[in-house]
Amino acid sequence: MFKILTKETLAPSIFKMDVEAPRVAKHALPGQFLIVRVDADGERIPLTICDYDSEAGTVQIVFQVIGGDTHRMSQLEVGDCFHDVVGPLGRPSDLTEMPIEELKKMRICFIAGGVGTAPVYCQLKWLKKNGVEVDCIQGARTKEIIILEDEMRSVSNLHICTDDGSYGIAGNVCVALQQLWDEGRRFDRVVAIGPMIMMKFVCQLTEKLGVETIVSMNPIMVDGTGMCGACRLTVGGEVKFACVDGPEFDGHKVDFAQAMQRMRLYKTEEGRLYLQAKEGATHHGGCGQCG
Repeated sequence: MFKILTKETLAPSIFKMDVEAPRVAKHALPGQFLIVRVDADGERIPLTICDYDSEAGTVQIVFQVIGGDTHRMSQLEVGDCFHDVVGPLGRPSDLTEMPIEELKKMRICFIAGGVGTAPVYCQLKWLKKNGVEVDCIQGARTKEIIILEDEMRSVSNLHICTDDGSYGIAGNVCVALQQLWDEGRRFDRVVAIGPMIMMKFVCQLTEKLGVETIVSMNPIMVDGTGMCGACRLTVGGEVKFACVDGPEFDGHKVDFAQAMQRMRLYKTEEGRLYLQAKEGATHHGGCGQCG
């Protein structure tokens, strides 16, 4: 069992928790994710790591209530326990594998959308700790749902934007990135984490600007180990699985149209059967959802 040590409401329906998970915390790196279950019969919920403390043996998660099991998560309090916290899963950010002196020479801009702010924070904190200064654009629909602002400012040159203009730059993250570019800021790499539609449009813009772009893909996941095929993607014309090959990929090579269509289809039994028939051997089909 994995005890909840702290709980905080960050915005309407968005919560942050510190969870006791020593073995996970010991091996975690920025860019990786966890799978959490409330109880033995609960849904497996993938959550990218927001923070970790290997000495304290804790991991930090941020989640938004969007269904039954995330609602149940939101009802847990300090002292309660998760049945499972599995991880760290996926591949760490390639930034963690690069020489620090090389990183210090790069001009990197992170783009965080919505609850995608949480995994961005994890990477920014690691970079700050290693003496790497980066920019970050944090976007949300409105000021009310901006999360972790103080934490983000402490580890980056932060630029906030809101779709309704209620705070920071008026407009979405693409508007903010174009504004920074027009002001003369040039980046070697953009890392975008957030809703899939946001990452798609960021990639369309950065392709025009000629900037390498990394995205963290968050399609439907079931087992998190590559067995089920639920998170199947096409990247550069090749079949990939976000849980084992990612979650980070070259954004200019991701087939976003296919990924978004697949997410819609996977939500229905008829859609899952269609995908199983269409994808054949590359579907995997071990998730137990396809009959």
